[in-house]
Amino acid sequence: MIELSNVTKRYPGAAAPVVDGIDMKVGAGEICVLLGPSGCGKTTTLKMINRLVQHTSGKILLEGRDTDGIDVVELRRSIGYVIQQIGLFPNMTVEENICVVPRLLGWDKAKARRRAAELLEIVALDPAVYLTRYPKDLSGGQAQRVGVARALATDPPLMLMDEPFGAIDPINREMIQDEFLRIQQKVRKTIIFVSHDIDEAVKMADRVAIFRAGKLEQFDSPDNILARPATPFVAGFVGTDRALKRLRLVRAKDAISDAECVARAGDSSAEVRTIVARGGSGRVVFVDAANRPQGYLTAAQLHEIDGTLSLAHAHPVPGVARLDDDLRSVVSAMFAIDSSWLPTVDADGRYVGVVSQKSIIELLRLPHTGVA
Repeated sequence: MIELSNVTKRYPGAAAPVVDGIDMKVGAGEICVLLGPSGCGKTTTLKMINRLVQHTSGKILLEGRDTDGIDVVELRRSIGYVIQQIGLFPNMTVEENICVVPRLLGWDKAKARRRAAELLEIVALDPAVYLTRYPKDLSGGQAQRVGVARALATDPPLMLMDEPFGAIDPINREMIQDEFLRIQQKVRKTIIFVSHDIDEAVKMADRVAIFRAGKLEQFDSPDNILARPATPFVAGFVGTDRALKRLRLVRAKDAISDAECVARAGDSSAEVRTIVARGGSGRVVFVDAANRPQGYLTAAQLHEIDGTLSLAHAHPVPGVARLDDDLRSVVSAMFAIDSSWLPTVDADGRYVGVVSQKSIIELLRLPHTGVA
């Protein structure tokens, strides 16, 4: 979709290039976050894609076309662009702001208005309420959504975003990030996104590019960057708590264990003890006829029960996790209820196994990389 090949930017008289030999490729529908300290070249790289900054050497290919061969006005109108301060025109309504590029491209007013209304619905703003409002009437989060809608107005294949959530307070930023990911599920755009926040990159990105002094230190998936930092700089940049950051990337379904350690009313306590011993588990989950977890028994309790089991023998389950829950939310739930494990269920509430602190630790155990 978008490919940078040996891209360099050098300003006349500068001792070193501000961007030096960048190679990266982002596939269609992916979000790529550019990270790094101030002055590392990430924003310059972003701006070279739509030629707000002209690269000195190398090639930038957009859907296989060399951007140097595309008229610069045509290029910029074909790429959505969202900046940190949003940049809505204060003297224009929301509709007029969204329709800026469509009108420049010659769309008639009715078509442009329909597109504006459609986009407001996508970003969860009621067109009947917001089309006629002015930027001063919007909250920061609402203005940010309008900025995204404007960038999507002409259905561009590529969107560039320069710290789009940086000016929003942490609570609203989390909500806007969630909303943006919901929008991305619908529109599936290719997005290049500048950020300074590793947690934001882990949450938002399919690919992360970490820059240092104009060079690309590592370009990889968020999970690989956290698990296998390529250099000491990357390891330091993502932080010593990188194992904890990975919790957001891994789902409960990846940490399932003890799926076979179940009991039902009428089961023989001796047979269930054998299953628990074979599985090495310290507990058995009691399920109903529909395989929904109803309670649990410890191995010690089982040894004291002779005969058949009933729900009356069981403790209530401490809570449940769902297969698609990320491990950060699972661990948070464990801490909240002071439990080291949670039974896990599928979309229909059927028991599929246990997520435990032990299984999470084993799953997230960082490989030795030789990097501190």
